[in-house]
Amino acid sequence: MTRPTRQPLGIILAGGLATRMGGGDKALLPLGGGTLLSSVVDRLEPQVAGIALNANGDPTRFDGALPVIADSIEGFAGPLAGVLAGLDWAAAQGADWIVTAAGDTPFFPCDLVPRLMLAAEDASAPIALAATHDAERGPMRQPTFGLWSVALRDDLRAALAAGTRKVVAFTQAHGAAQAVWSDQPFDPFFNVNTPEDLARAETLRKGAAS
Repeated sequence: MTRPTRQPLGIILAGGLATRMGGGDKALLPLGGGTLLSSVVDRLEPQVAGIALNANGDPTRFDGALPVIADSIEGFAGPLAGVLAGLDWAAAQGADWIVTAAGDTPFFPCDLVPRLMLAAEDASAPIALAATHDAERGPMRQPTFGLWSVALRDDLRAALAAGTRKVVAFTQAHGAAQAVWSDQPFDPFFNVNTPEDLARAETLRKGAAS
């Protein structure tokens, strides 16, 4: 297996239905002077060689700054369908690895990519997932934040066709490595699911800027 020796491509996963926000695109919700999406791009861009946005529907609703790639699996098959779309896009660019990040998680670590790459290399694994340390439950996996080898795309396509939808079911079968971050002063993988979460994100943003 090729080890991750150069910056991977980044895939922002924004293909969900946002039911708890009343539908629409969570990634386009306002945060600070921008959006959740712009906050994610700002964090991810310095860590990767290029970025694409995984989203379904009319791509023109985004500002056109990023390539928009849709799921090739119909029926909103979940994050794994977005991962597959990202792997296929990266393969067309000649890349060996992608890193996925959720489009509703504006404070993920600025060292996400190097630590995932190190975890994959240390374990000689084709996947490395992020996790947050919980004092009572131990490492809590963050399955939408991961490093994925492009060589997995045919296996993933077959798994999706067979009905696999849970990220952990696929990653465990491929011996995924893990990189763990502290949950202090707050979980860096905190994501926005509700209007209350969006208000909290604004509070956290202001605290980080002060």
